Amino acid sequence: MADNTNGFDYSARKRIVIKVGTSTLTYKTGNINVRRVKKMVEVLSDLKNAGHDIILVSSGAVGVGVGCIGLQKKPTDMPVKQACAAVGQSRLMSFYQSEFSRFNHTVAQILATRDVFSNKIRRENIFNTMHTLLSMGIIPIINANDSVSIEQLDFDENDTLSALSAEVCGADLLVILTDVDGLYDKNPSESDAKLIPVVHKVTDEMIAAAGEKGSELASGGMLTKIEAAVIAGEANIPTVIIKGDNPEYLYDLFDNKAVCTLFDLN
Repeated sequence: MADNTNGFDYSARKRIVIKVGTSTLTYKTGNINVRRVKKMVEVLSDLKNAGHDIILVSSGAVGVGVGCIGLQKKPTDMPVKQACAAVGQSRLMSFYQSEFSRFNHTVAQILATRDVFSNKIRRENIFNTMHTLLSMGIIPIINANDSVSIEQLDFDENDTLSALSAEVCGADLLVILTDVDGLYDKNPSESDAKLIPVVHKVTDEMIAAAGEKGSELASGGMLTKIEAAVIAGEANIPTVIIKGDNPEYLYDLFDNKAVCTLFDLN
C-alpha cells in the first residue's frame, strides 16, 4: 500500500460504517471464506478497541444460502432467492456472533427493507435501535431483509443500504470493501487504467466507466457504490472504496496510508 496523499485524516473519524459484499465474504461456491472473514472480524474488533464505533453492513445471505442448500449457481427465481436468504442469514449471523465473541464484542442483527428508511415512524424506530446499541458498545450488523422483501431483493448488494444506514446512525465515514482498489478512470482490467484517489464531484464520465458487477453471486457493481457515495455525501458523510481481499488494508486506511478512492463531495 502507498502513502495516502489526499490530506484526509481517517483516524479522526469515530463512527464508521463498514460495508462488505458477497464477493469479499464468500468463495464462488457460496461458502464462507473463513480465513478472510475471521481476519475481518479481528480487524474490526481491534478498530473498536481503539475507540471507533463500528457498524457492519453485511451482504452475503443469499450467497451463503446458495452454498448451504447446495445449489450450483445463484437462482433467478424470487422465492428460491428468498429461501436462500432465509437459510444464509442465520448461518452468516451465527458465524459473526461466534467470531466477534472471541474478542469480547457483542453483535446485534438488524434486517431492513427500503420502507424502513422512507417511512417516518419506522425510520425513527431504526434510529433509536441503532443509537441505543451503539451507546451500549454493541456492534450492529445490518443486512437487507431479503427473505420477506417484495422488491427485487431490495438493495443492490447493500451499497445503498450502507449509505442510508450511515445517515441514520450519524456516521463520520462510510467504507465500502470491494474487489478492486477503488474507482478507476476505465475498466481496471485494462493495463493503462488509473486509480482516481479523490473524487469531489461525480461526473458522467465516472458513471460511464463504472462497469458491471464482478461476481456471479453478487448483485452490485461500481455504479451502485458511486450512487451510495452520492447518498452519503448528501448527508455530509465521506465514502471510501477500498479493496477487501485483505482486511488489514483497514489498518492502512486509519493510518492514513491506504490505496483507495475517497469520495469527499462537500
